[in-house]
Amino acid sequence: MLYDTDTDNAEAVLHVDEALLVLVKPAGLLAVPGRGEDKQDCLSRRAQAQWPDALVVHRLDMSTSGLVVMARGIEAQRALSRAFEQRQVYKRYRAVVGGQLANPLPDNGWSTIDLPLAVDWMNRPRSKVCFDSGKPSLTRWRLAQPETDPQAPATHTGIGTRVELAPVTGRTHQLRVHLQALGHPILGDALYANPAQQALANRLLLHAELLELPHPVTGQMLRFHSPCPF
Repeated sequence: MLYDTDTDNAEAVLHVDEALLVLVKPAGLLAVPGRGEDKQDCLSRRAQAQWPDALVVHRLDMSTSGLVVMARGIEAQRALSRAFEQRQVYKRYRAVVGGQLANPLPDNGWSTIDLPLAVDWMNRPRSKVCFDSGKPSLTRWRLAQPETDPQAPATHTGIGTRVELAPVTGRTHQLRVHLQALGHPILGDALYANPAQQALANRLLLHAELLELPHPVTGQMLRFHSPCPF
């Protein structure tokens, strides 16, 4: 296993004010409760234990780490939900995908994956590309820009490629399915990577690293960053 990352499942708090929380969810922790007694521990309940007015606005897959915003109170939840619906929120992820992925655009511009997605009902919880009944789904991607740390790993790692991802829509497993459709699934992905690619990491190598959104009360644009842990 070439990617052996920290498995600590303690969440971090980046920002707290009267209207919102910004948290960093670790990989392996549910964002909201699941079905069954063994799936009740989650980011939202941990937050509500300290801030009882905390309300869910969006989610990350259990296997994905990174930034999650929660509203404090129903009015803030409505404002933040509206910002997501109106695409006033910018999200950027970092991932390592299998193989050597090349950007077809000059100067490493943002390439686009435009493939409709639908739930794969015969193979839940998977999703799939479906041109008949799928919902429009759009992802922008480029090769990962160097980190400010001069010791940061190169874009091409020998077994995979580091990429940055900016989803325009928010379908279930959108980034994971779109990258699989390119022929470069995310390493460590138990649903969409092949066994060899799964074995290269002890977690899904997908991290929500950047979040820009308007404050639900003041409207001021806020920017939050969480360094990629792999």
